[in-house]
Amino acid sequence: MIERLLPAYVACADTYDADAPAGSLYPEEARLVAASVDRRRQEFAAVRACARRAMATLGLPPAPVMTGHRGVPLWPDGIVGSMTHCVGYRAAALARASEVRAVGIDAEPNEPLPPGVWEVISLPSEQARVPMDTDGPAIHWDRLLFSAKESVFKTWFPLTRIELGFEEADISFRTSPDTATEGTFVATLLLTAPGMPRSFEGRWLIGDGFLVTAIVLPESPPV
Repeated sequence: MIERLLPAYVACADTYDADAPAGSLYPEEARLVAASVDRRRQEFAAVRACARRAMATLGLPPAPVMTGHRGVPLWPDGIVGSMTHCVGYRAAALARASEVRAVGIDAEPNEPLPPGVWEVISLPSEQARVPMDTDGPAIHWDRLLFSAKESVFKTWFPLTRIELGFEEADISFRTSPDTATEGTFVATLLLTAPGMPRSFEGRWLIGDGFLVTAIVLPESPPV
């Protein structure tokens, strides 16, 4: 599903299988989740299996994916990417650093956020814009906003190493003229950092009970 949001030069892989064997991990990866429950080890292994499939698409040998500060994946030299997992879905997206500065992807169940979360993650401007009640397909816009902000953070943080709160990105959604279950969004960044744009452009999609968002920041801004 994630491939529908990404350009051809971004390699991606996903799975709906929650039972990837933990034995598929490299020893150094396995040590990161040695004390975790089985479900956590399985999702950790499944999303890394997706990452290694994406590596193969780029013509790269398989490699361990360790984690850095704030859980940021540590990719092989010359590669940028992002991973996501939720109950029932895992995905990874990778690209060559010569073509892409950063990638951010996120997947969530197409369900309402828990009580009280919407007020924490949304700005007043977003609360005024986001269509919480619609007559079209069931889209939980509050969860979609959360997902878009997760993709924003995954794009921003590896480049800046600066924290970005939910209140520091203002998201505007647009629905595709061809279908009500996908579209684009613009994230206006309310925090500045050297060399970073003032906004990110992304895409979103609803399907199979999930919603996914993705941002690709090109190496050279489009003219």
